[in-house]
Amino acid sequence: MIECAVRWSPPLPAEPRFLALLDELEQGRYDSYRQDIDKRRFLTGRVLAKTVAAERLGLAVEAVKFDATCEDCGKPHGRPRVPGAPLMLSISHSGDLIGVAATAGTPVGLDVETATRRAEDSLMEYALTPAEQAAISGLLEAERATAFFTYWTRKEAVMKATGKGLKIPLQSITFSAYDEEARLVRSSHAALDPDRTRLADLKATEGYRAAVALITSDDISVTEDFTPL
Repeated sequence: MIECAVRWSPPLPAEPRFLALLDELEQGRYDSYRQDIDKRRFLTGRVLAKTVAAERLGLAVEAVKFDATCEDCGKPHGRPRVPGAPLMLSISHSGDLIGVAATAGTPVGLDVETATRRAEDSLMEYALTPAEQAAISGLLEAERATAFFTYWTRKEAVMKATGKGLKIPLQSITFSAYDEEARLVRSSHAALDPDRTRLADLKATEGYRAAVALITSDDISVTEDFTPL
């Protein structure tokens, strides 16, 4: 059984005790955001991830240093990791909810989306396979939006778990029905094998949909924590 821990938080205030946990590169990224909410989402993601890493590695949170070098371009916007540590992390945010998923080395991807906004027909046609589109076609608008974002978060989660992101076409992967246990049914992309992909839809909080994915053939156990920082 592979364990995955998900920790949620609202945006943190830009207080010195939190800002002090950013290193020089992270401070630069924080300063580059123009909107206050974007600054706070980035800050929260890093503080939350460092708090989770510290707890799992037995370190003081101030001692946690991330390497977020992108494997493709070398810039510091890749998946955060603690060099040499048996830990995998994934950060996601939407609206007023920020989350971090952590495993003991199993590739993991987390996605959360605000589900109260309207899902445009063009976006559904772009993102969903014919089978997924058919599954939600008869729903009322609000129900259809919730169902769509259930699919969307599953897709984003598995793509993040591979490390390839949107290089994997959204329509190359098909999932179980939105109201069934999350499962990758089919994949035409070499990076994703249904036999080696495990997912879970998450509770998150009202008005949001979220999912986590692990690249493994083992069963998974997922916990969610809303303890304030």
